[in-house]
Amino acid sequence: MKKNLLLCAVFALAGTAWAAAPMPVVASFSILADLTREVGGERVDVVPLVGADQDAHVYQPRPADVKKLGAAKVFVVNGLGYEGWVSRLAKTSGFKGVNIVATQGVKPLQAGHDDHGHDHGGVDPHAWHDPKRVVQYVKNIEAGLAKADPAGRDYYRTRAAAYTQKVEAADAWAAKAFAAVPAAQRKVLTSHDAFAYLGDRYQIRFLSPRGVSTEAEASAKTVATLIRQVRQDKVKAVFVENMSDPRLIEQLSREAGVKVGGRLYSDALAGSAPANSYLGLFRTNVGAIVSALR
Repeated sequence: MKKNLLLCAVFALAGTAWAAAPMPVVASFSILADLTREVGGERVDVVPLVGADQDAHVYQPRPADVKKLGAAKVFVVNGLGYEGWVSRLAKTSGFKGVNIVATQGVKPLQAGHDDHGHDHGGVDPHAWHDPKRVVQYVKNIEAGLAKADPAGRDYYRTRAAAYTQKVEAADAWAAKAFAAVPAAQRKVLTSHDAFAYLGDRYQIRFLSPRGVSTEAEASAKTVATLIRQVRQDKVKAVFVENMSDPRLIEQLSREAGVKVGGRLYSDALAGSAPANSYLGLFRTNVGAIVSALR
């Protein structure tokens, strides 16, 4: 009898330990990893392939990344053509788990023609800069985690709802902050065209020497046109990005006679606070832009 009770206790402890083991999840880059941790909490162990202050546009999968994905139960990607290497990596790793496309159901902006007549083609993948669209990201992540881990469905639903409230509060704060700046003054120059969704949400005009990818090279003609435009439109808000080479924007700033206002976080979280979470990134960017515009 005592032996049977002991065995039951051992199996019960083993079951508890198994249930407590977090589900292995791989996210394509740092911003998605943070959103997934917010929804998944203690039930997930999330690893980003492209980490803080790193550029997903130029990422090249490594053997260690192939191994990570092969062992994962869930793979979270942005979609909209952002990670051109995803299909190749998933095939190489033999990934058989749940694939979450965070932008599913998100209305994308067309990259189209920029202010200088250049056709970048396709859609703009940087939808996370609009918190209203991020609410859809959160819904997709919640559904995917619940599919992979049905026992955690209620847990994920509760966390997703709580985090959505935080995202909506940040959106309301930003809308109020930008409303205090006259629409004619809302002009910002950045390293590459990553903030169109922020501009779409709060009626800000973003100028950039590059297209939607940091791999795109700015021509001398584009730079010269931007310099004239910055002078003509009296653009005061000029920023570098945390994962871009600052030399081009510094040249534009120098030749146009305007001061670089600081750093924005576009495609990656920072390695330290305050921009080491999605909400921290969003509030840091909005605060810096509003300050420069005023």
